[in-house]
Amino acid sequence: MLLSLVLVAGAVAGGLALHRSGAGTAGQTGVTTPRTTGPAEVDETARAAGVNKVLVRRAQAVRENDPAEFLRDVDTANKKLVARQKMLFANLQQFGFQSLRFDQLREQFDQRLVDKYGPSTYLVGVAMTYQITGIDPQPVRTMLGYTFTQKTDGSWLLVSDSDMDHLLPRGSHQEAWDLGEVLVKRAPRVLIVVERDQAKLAGALATKAVSAVKAVSRSWPGGWTGSGVVIALDDKVVRGADYTVPKNAEDALAMATWVYRTLPGEKTAMGERADSYVVINPRNRAKVDARTLAHEFTHVASASYGAYAPRWLVEGAATYVEFLPMDGAKDLALDKYRVEVRSLYLAKAKALPADEVFFKNSGSSYPLSWLAVDYLFTKYGGIEVGTLYQELAALGSTQAERNRIMLEHLGLTEKALFQALRAAA
Repeated sequence: MLLSLVLVAGAVAGGLALHRSGAGTAGQTGVTTPRTTGPAEVDETARAAGVNKVLVRRAQAVRENDPAEFLRDVDTANKKLVARQKMLFANLQQFGFQSLRFDQLREQFDQRLVDKYGPSTYLVGVAMTYQITGIDPQPVRTMLGYTFTQKTDGSWLLVSDSDMDHLLPRGSHQEAWDLGEVLVKRAPRVLIVVERDQAKLAGALATKAVSAVKAVSRSWPGGWTGSGVVIALDDKVVRGADYTVPKNAEDALAMATWVYRTLPGEKTAMGERADSYVVINPRNRAKVDARTLAHEFTHVASASYGAYAPRWLVEGAATYVEFLPMDGAKDLALDKYRVEVRSLYLAKAKALPADEVFFKNSGSSYPLSWLAVDYLFTKYGGIEVGTLYQELAALGSTQAERNRIMLEHLGLTEKALFQALRAAA
């Protein structure tokens, strides 16, 4: 093996699958259950308007760097909440938002919270729609859960920012700015997020990330003009990355986690993806190099295509780009590796790695997938491979559809491609 392979256990296109927490209905977020009981005679229109004033103020405060205005509607009696909100504001200021807004989604009634905060308690899902300058190609969304109560003057007070966390879908909340004091470092087409006192780590990762961005831009079919976000925090659960899972904790170096144009359940059950942010495993941070990030940025480059490409193509393409010549990295002996893969893995295999066992057999799945994609690039060229990838990712939800798309582009099914690899060996 020429270098450590990046394992993305439970992933599709480099990100983790999300699950809806509530029943939901079409056109709604589906992350909370509808309110079925609660205080009578609530003027919902007036309440929505009042809470919206708070949300608009908070977004404007971030844009205008006004911490007092950001904290204006926070319950001062809750010292821990105030401290978290101060930290949040300081973190958000570092990212540099081109646009930012907060929108109310669905109410969640909880009698325990009414008993705790009073009869006016309003627990609501909130969508944070944002675009980081120079990073996000379009506005994207993440989920929050806020608890408000009404003051005697009729205005609304934020009394908790965590009551709804257990209801929110993994991967579309718990952003880097929510987890502790951070340091954000920028470089050309790169944004690095580390703990506040990790400036040296941020610099090292920025250098690697810039090299990786250049490599993917040069090698990805049709070019890639996007940017790379790298999150390297001590937390083991960040966005869609969960490094408390034993397999991930031991083997994974990094994961490309999905960033959403529309949230899971909002328009589709899985959500519409716009991009990906890379989250590094804190346990294996020292092992991450430019090639690791090139692998993950390849997932970022393809994130918007869809979720249905076979994993051998998803991971094979990322590994293919990872292994190519790269600035600041020693060239790999690919001719020798190709021979090794054929003799060690292809000779014993009966088919391309199947989605359901890909990560279970990762030791052979990655080399075989790389070999298949290497064959496709060599025989058909990058543009054809890129077009094939896009169509499979968008439409390849069944084996029949995968076969149709493969035949249309290559004249081969996945089974026939495997036989072609055997014949070439």
